[in-house]
Amino acid sequence: MNPVPAGRRLQVLQLLRDARTPLGIAEIAQRLGVHANTVRFHLETLVGNGQVERQTASHAGPGRPPQLFRAAPGMDPMGPRRYQVLAEVLVGDVAAHPDPAGHAAEAGRRWGRRQALAEPARPAGAGESVERMTRMLDELGFAPEPVDGADPPAIGLRHCPFLELAESRADVVCPIHLGLMQGAMESWGAPVTVERLDAFVEPGLCVAHLTAMGAS
Repeated sequence: MNPVPAGRRLQVLQLLRDARTPLGIAEIAQRLGVHANTVRFHLETLVGNGQVERQTASHAGPGRPPQLFRAAPGMDPMGPRRYQVLAEVLVGDVAAHPDPAGHAAEAGRRWGRRQALAEPARPAGAGESVERMTRMLDELGFAPEPVDGADPPAIGLRHCPFLELAESRADVVCPIHLGLMQGAMESWGAPVTVERLDAFVEPGLCVAHLTAMGAS
């Protein structure tokens, strides 16, 4: 990737941040010594990112009023994120609990109940419940697929959205995922639930095993 456009875009953004008043395209171009079309190109991206706001100047003469731009107030929505660090902190806190697996599973169940709200609350049969579960897991990035020949049924998970954490702290992350599925099934009033989650049965596969509610 050519770094020049991103660098120029940062120059446009910094100029607007330093300016006391909103600036027009021509003035921005003059201050930076670039063509107005270059400024216009970067402003469109900055506005789309929520980093810059567009304003219409007061104008009494003929023609369209000029467009002015200013840096959006508040923190930069396109700034760097460190969610991995936050996740590690939270997983470490759960791991320090006297019953880390149980604590993690309950957190997952709460998460699952919230996710289940996206689906109708009407009672669902076993087949529909599995379809709902598969749909939810797909939306969350687990890449689910049915496990051929499994009896009782099972759902294979081909991707883990929290792979790095799951590889180092499976004792916490996998119970969260199990609780997620159990909580969703509970909210739907499903006649089946997820009995257990076998992690990394193959290098690229985890398996969620289903069972009838109340089955031993």
